[in-house]
Amino acid sequence: MKENIIDKLNESLQNDLIDVTNESHLHNTPPGSESHFKLVIVSEAFQEKLPVKRHQMIYGLLADELREQIHALALHTYTPAEWQARNQLAPVSPDCRGGSKK
Repeated sequence: MKENIIDKLNESLQNDLIDVTNESHLHNTPPGSESHFKLVIVSEAFQEKLPVKRHQMIYGLLADELREQIHALALHTYTPAEWQARNQLAPVSPDCRGGSKK
């Protein structure tokens, strides 16, 4: 699934960075699950777009996967300038609040 996500994003967006992390193991999922992902995407395609529009772009590209396999998607979308201003750091995902393995 991770490679599928990367391929789809690379086919549709001109990306400076795509980092896809499978965070399924942090949730109440069977071993080997691929249902919870964190995406960090840096692209000129996000220039002059509000975060909600950026997220809608990604949801559209991954519509089939979201319908059938992906349960949760944490999106962190930046322009190259925004990424540099953040010192190339994305937020850390919070602990699972529902059904986590504690």
